[in-house]
Amino acid sequence: MYQAPIQPEACPALVLNADFRPLSYYPLSLWSWQDTIKAVFSERVNIVSEYDTVIHSPSAEFRLPSVVSLKTYVKPSRTPAFTRFNVFLRDKFMCQYCGAPDDLTFDHVIPRSKGGHTTWDNVVAACSPCNLTKGGDMPKVAKMFPAQWPKMPTVHQLHQNGRLFPPNYLHQSWMDYLYWDAELDP
Repeated sequence: MYQAPIQPEACPALVLNADFRPLSYYPLSLWSWQDTIKAVFSERVNIVSEYDTVIHSPSAEFRLPSVVSLKTYVKPSRTPAFTRFNVFLRDKFMCQYCGAPDDLTFDHVIPRSKGGHTTWDNVVAACSPCNLTKGGDMPKVAKMFPAQWPKMPTVHQLHQNGRLFPPNYLHQSWMDYLYWDAELDP
């Protein structure tokens, strides 16, 4: 049976630190095939594993790397970055007002119009309907209180929550470097 070749665009590379741990789990540290090839030729990474997919230049052909490791160790951050994704991950991808998992936005518990800031301690995941209902009101006025009052998570807490939400795509060559492999069916 003929099997069509996998297109390079479908071949991201898992990027490991020099200690062979992913640079990031959330989101998973992946590079496009183009960025990976540039890093290989600039000698910033070692190739750990390759796809069967081959790309061609006028004078050579190369198998695309599926896993690369940095040659220089990058010290991981001790505090998680404040990003929309990390807020959703902290709140387990659920609206903190009604528990819905869909149409998530983030809500300022103390609205910006009332002096609230865009920080870990004031932002929660909220579905669009709840966010619109609460609007610019204080929780007491809106009679809407988050299930969990917002606070800065630790990197460990984000990792714990992240185990509940493995990425949609995990290539077999990545499994030795990720902890989701024990929880996924082969």
